[in-house]
Amino acid sequence: MPMQAHEIEQLLRETFPDATIEIAGDDGVHMSAMVIDESFRGKNRVQQQRAVYAALKGKMDGPDGALHALALTTKAPD
Repeated sequence: MPMQAHEIEQLLRETFPDATIEIAGDDGVHMSAMVIDESFRGKNRVQQQRAVYAALKGKMDGPDGALHALALTTKAPD
C-alpha cells in the first residue's frame, strides 16, 4: 500500500521532532523529502541520509515496500 506524505512526515518526526520537514509528491510511491535537523551537523551526506532511512523503519526496502523511491535533501540548519 502506498504511503502518503503525512505518514512519511509522522515517521520522520519520531526521530527528528524539531526538524524542518517538507514532503512532496502525490502518487504515494515516488516522493521527495527535505529534512533539516541539528543532529546532521558534522555528519556527511551519506550519514545524514542513512539516519533518515533508518527513521523510515524499513518502509523503503522492507517486505511491504510501501515507498518505492524517496529523493532526499538533508542538511543541518544554517
